[in-house]
Amino acid sequence: MGDMRSIWKGSIAFGLVNVPVKVYSATEDHDIRFHQVHAKDGGRIKYNRVCSECGNTVQFADIDKAYDSEDGSRVILSDEDFNKLPAAEKHEIPVLEFVPNDQIDPILFEKSYFLEPDSASPKAYVLLSTVLTESDRTALVHFTLRQKTRLAAMRARDGVLVIQTLLWPDEVRAAEFPSLDDVEKPKAKELKMAQTLVESMAGDFDPTEFTDDYQLQLRQLLDEMIENGGKKVIPAAEVDQEGTDAEVVDLVAALQRSVDEAKSNASKAGSSKSTTPRKKRA
Repeated sequence: MGDMRSIWKGSIAFGLVNVPVKVYSATEDHDIRFHQVHAKDGGRIKYNRVCSECGNTVQFADIDKAYDSEDGSRVILSDEDFNKLPAAEKHEIPVLEFVPNDQIDPILFEKSYFLEPDSASPKAYVLLSTVLTESDRTALVHFTLRQKTRLAAMRARDGVLVIQTLLWPDEVRAAEFPSLDDVEKPKAKELKMAQTLVESMAGDFDPTEFTDDYQLQLRQLLDEMIENGGKKVIPAAEVDQEGTDAEVVDLVAALQRSVDEAKSNASKAGSSKSTTPRKKRA
């Protein structure tokens, strides 16, 4: 699977058949990445996780999640609390039922994942993907990822099983637009003209015929700016010296605190050999 790394291991369960699988993220974003800088000098904008109570920057390890109820109560949950939920332990993809492909509204599709067989013999995997293809049906399954259980659709795509997590119906907003109420139906002549236009533009869907013009134009703009130089382009050598990323800074700060604590503990333990204070290194 190239350099793809599996994000989950488990097995599909349908009837008495168990199909061990590895799960991979099926999609990736090809958009050009930007980060925020100070317009005046191009310096990178850094975000610190600052506590509103004590004003200190908080390490990731010290961050928990909180829920605020309608009456204003705050409940703080740690990773341990989430792990107590029964769904968090599930490494099984149970098939609930097989439904006709056209009965799942595309608006419900969320994220896609590839499944790879994870056993010495992929026979059961191939059987499941073949039966899905030939029956024109999609398997509705429960899929637990990152401690969250979702309803998902599992189907075969060119012989490979694909899982697409589904939104719950109450996560899709109701589309109620008064401007569509009491609109008169199209006249037969108008409908016929529109159908003729549709037929004149009909074709089979081939996404490779289309290009992401915005990204191509953006890449061209960036290449031209780098080539021409100017105030808005900071040479690579200067960018490299800009400093480390926020995570590394946090780690350095944590190590520094550990060193300081070790020193203060040593001095408390009565190491009174040196009476002259040491100079701090820069």
